[in-house]
Amino acid sequence: MQLETYISDLLYRYECVTIPEFGAFLTQRASATIDDATNTFYPPKKTVSFNEQIQKNDGLLAHYIADVEKIPFEVANEKIAKRVNSIKSYLTQGETITFKNIGDITFNSEGKILFEPAYSLNYLTDSFGLSQLVSPTVSREVYKTEVEAIEKVIPLTVTPEKRKARPYFKYAAVALIALTVGGLVSSKYYVDQIEQHNQLAQEKAFQQLDAKIEQATFNLNPLPAITLNVTKKSGNYHVVAGAFRVEDNCESIISELKAQGFNARTIGVNKYGLHEVVYGSYETAEEALSILRDVRKNQNEDAWLLVKDLNVTAE
Repeated sequence: MQLETYISDLLYRYECVTIPEFGAFLTQRASATIDDATNTFYPPKKTVSFNEQIQKNDGLLAHYIADVEKIPFEVANEKIAKRVNSIKSYLTQGETITFKNIGDITFNSEGKILFEPAYSLNYLTDSFGLSQLVSPTVSREVYKTEVEAIEKVIPLTVTPEKRKARPYFKYAAVALIALTVGGLVSSKYYVDQIEQHNQLAQEKAFQQLDAKIEQATFNLNPLPAITLNVTKKSGNYHVVAGAFRVEDNCESIISELKAQGFNARTIGVNKYGLHEVVYGSYETAEEALSILRDVRKNQNEDAWLLVKDLNVTAE
């Protein structure tokens, strides 16, 4: 199974692709850059990193493999687990594992994973078709020297333009000023008449409105009371069933848990962008721990306790 091919496909669309029980590849957008030394322009891209602390199976990789290879989800998980065991075996022997178009992974002297990303592929779809560009150097000083040399040979002089004055322009200007002054005087008189007429009409309208208000009778019937049922998703102690990258997966899990008698629901998205589903929320830690022990013993040994304060929601 070409695991790196499936991971590479998912990195175009997602910021986190987790390999269960091994770690997660993360992407982050980086802006376009310029190398001043080589005059090279680099387009925007996604930088790839690796975090071995994120190992929880969110189902994203297994679902994608199952869809591509047309196999059951459980079989896809088994193939991933088998490949992870093989990778760990090679790493413990001091070998370097290369994920094509993603990067190289090795163990350091302390047994921690070291990741060296590959820069051969840009996972930012917005930059599709863009490549690095080298710009030629602009020699401004050379052109300046050439211009100065030309000015010494052919001096440039600027002669102000002279125009012959035309006497009839003065008479036209005097006539224009006279017409403007006359127009302003007549316009002011006309505006004053309009304002006086508007003021009288406005006062008459106010008098008629006041008379109608005095004669009016208002009958305000009381509105029927509205009852809102507000349910508090009580408790800051949550027994978590799992966290899922695909939100549609949460609905099927919630339905199964409710059928088993749990008050299951989602409590939002965590900092890794995963939708968290809980068996229920409880007021006290003792009650939550009792439920958690029972769930781990009989149903899901990977369940965990989350302490988080949530808001009140209306139903």
